Amino acid sequence: MIRTTRRALLAGAALVAVLVAPGVARADVIGDWNVIAQNEAVQIRPTAHGQARGIAMVQGAVYDAVNAIVRSHQPYLLDLDDTDVQPFASQDAAVATAAHHVLVAIVAPTRVAALDTAYQTTLGAIPDGAIEQEGVEAGDAAAAAMLEAREDDGYLAPFTPTLGTDPGDWRPLTPTALDPDGWVGNLKPFVMESPEQFRSDGPNDLTSAAYAEEFAEVKSVGALNSTTRTADETTAAIFWQFAPAVLWNRLARDLAAPTRYGLDTFSQARLYAMVNLAAADGAIGCWNDKYYWNFWRPRAAIREADTDGNAATVADPSWEPLFHPSTPTTPAIATPLFPDHPSGHGCVSGAALRAFREFFGTDRIAFDLYSGRFPGQPRQFDRFSEALKEIIDARIWGGIHFRTADVQGAVMGKKIGFWMQKHYFKPLQK
Repeated sequence: MIRTTRRALLAGAALVAVLVAPGVARADVIGDWNVIAQNEAVQIRPTAHGQARGIAMVQGAVYDAVNAIVRSHQPYLLDLDDTDVQPFASQDAAVATAAHHVLVAIVAPTRVAALDTAYQTTLGAIPDGAIEQEGVEAGDAAAAAMLEAREDDGYLAPFTPTLGTDPGDWRPLTPTALDPDGWVGNLKPFVMESPEQFRSDGPNDLTSAAYAEEFAEVKSVGALNSTTRTADETTAAIFWQFAPAVLWNRLARDLAAPTRYGLDTFSQARLYAMVNLAAADGAIGCWNDKYYWNFWRPRAAIREADTDGNAATVADPSWEPLFHPSTPTTPAIATPLFPDHPSGHGCVSGAALRAFREFFGTDRIAFDLYSGRFPGQPRQFDRFSEALKEIIDARIWGGIHFRTADVQGAVMGKKIGFWMQKHYFKPLQK
């Protein structure tokens, strides 16, 4: 009775305000908070996967907050029947509240003050009253649902990798250089049913002709001082060695710009959520698969080829990949500290790019993509699939993956994106 009365009073008090200042967002508050989330997620360690989890949590909550107001699509976590938010609620307040409340719960304490300031700045631009308060309530409910869902999800859980000694077994460059992100493979998924749901077919058999062919390819084109890799291929390999969460969120903001497709706040919220939840699960599925197959990287494979039982492979004990600390780039690049198969970038980017494709309903979208490796020097693509193809090639040019790892990683990512499209973010039946 009290709740119903309060709602009636709020609705009456807001009626006039709605006519002149509806809750639909006008400034790019959702884009601003995506930038904040991306920048804050970069601080979450140990590496890129803490970032991916963090920004997926933020954007999933933001989607639920705005959807609680517009009520046009299936919620991600919120039960719309239990979320009594008025349609005149401020979407800006909902976005900022959801993002802020999730972020302050997962970032370092030293980051909270700046987030509080940003939050108050957003709310300060919204007239006080029922419109703002309703939006805050939507964001608060969405953030609470996300934080509850991710409690004890396996973040930073202890993980001990299996260090093999046989030909084909993955082993670190040095005994103490272990993967800080092994926990990712057992993390609770965001949209998949389980981390192992999309198990890959696995690497080629060491004695196969297919393995020998891929061995020869990466040995030649991926070498530190390769004579077969072009200058543009070298640039592309380094360009793509950058956090996928930053790459794909920048692209999402560019495509969400009013001058591109005129996306409203809810559509932007759905785009950011789709891309980031798919990408996060791309990492989860990939790392689970990596430690299932536990396959060696090209550096070990080429140096120890005399042990692989394949007469078509020739060892080079001094071989180094392009991704070597001597390659002039900042920060330095090196062979990653985890198994080869499948490619992490292939999984994550395959999932993100499939999400873009599902959102826009087409592969044929022209875009520029920016990497922190080459500020102000984007690479240009006419299709989402073109970018994914270059990622597959770029990991070979960098000397850190066999082609099968890249291809199967991309396939896994696309399967995750397709699964999400079939089971999440669908329009409600009217």
